Amino acid sequence: MSTPATTTPAVLYPLQPDHPELVAPFAGLVQRSGARRLWLCQSFKAEPHQVLAHLSGAGHDVPVGTSVSVMPLRHPYEAALQARSLALLTGQPVVAGYGIGTPDFVAALTGEPYKSPRTAVRDYLTSVRDLLDGKAVDHAGPYHHLDARLLPLDHAPVEVGAGVLRPGMARTAGEVADVAITWMTPPAYVRDVLVPALEEGARAAGRPARPRVATAVHVAVARPGRDLRRTALAGAGEHLKGPHYADMLRRAGVPADAHDPSSTATATALLDHSVVVTGTPHEIAERLAEYRASGVDEVMLNPAGVMLTEGVRAAVEDMEEIIAACG
Repeated sequence: MSTPATTTPAVLYPLQPDHPELVAPFAGLVQRSGARRLWLCQSFKAEPHQVLAHLSGAGHDVPVGTSVSVMPLRHPYEAALQARSLALLTGQPVVAGYGIGTPDFVAALTGEPYKSPRTAVRDYLTSVRDLLDGKAVDHAGPYHHLDARLLPLDHAPVEVGAGVLRPGMARTAGEVADVAITWMTPPAYVRDVLVPALEEGARAAGRPARPRVATAVHVAVARPGRDLRRTALAGAGEHLKGPHYADMLRRAGVPADAHDPSSTATATALLDHSVVVTGTPHEIAERLAEYRASGVDEVMLNPAGVMLTEGVRAAVEDMEEIIAACG
């Protein structure tokens, strides 16, 4: 199921689209640049699987990924059905990524937070992977019940991914995931914390290799008149309000202030530790090479800061130049 290694990055549409046509410039960029994949985040506006299916019908048949679908929104059977439907419609490889969401959101949908998020992820991904592999699944666990199999269908490959920020979940992903999907994780943290935990989980499960690592990296080209600190905070600052992101960054040695995510000091920390990568396109390509050297197999270019401050055209222009520099 693994995808061949390449230095060409993938492209992430970082917002919740009101209409699939808003994502079309990103899909077009993937087609003409040879970018590795088009990724979509969880959206509570236009649903990601349907957006990607729409784009395929409009002629944008490109490899795709979800980073990440929130697990309590759909049963594992529905998740597997949606993922392979995308693989069928696009004719291209799919990464179906899943994450637990916030405890409050889980409770709002299921009645209470997951008592063991790692168990929830392990069971969910195992069921989805087995269904995609054509197996009959008989599972009665604390978070879902399943006694079924998918009807046979030929389709492009589907990898199953898990959202990972900290070592505990990385160990779980190492046991069951094809891809570990990370956000805002600095290169040294990936190398020294996440990759060893992924390897540990894989060994414990008797797997021959750890999952691939796909990491979303905030990027912004340095241009005349562009305030890179403002751009960095626009794209990444909101995540600092999440305790799981703030904890991960503390573990990574990034002195970002979760209580004042809009401070100059926070912006400087994000830039200095390559959480937000800036510079000329070639300088950005060199910094992205540090991610790959740290164990990242697929870099997703996340232009959220540029997109929020200057719009879609500026974001696509940045990514096009970065992709060319990487090539």
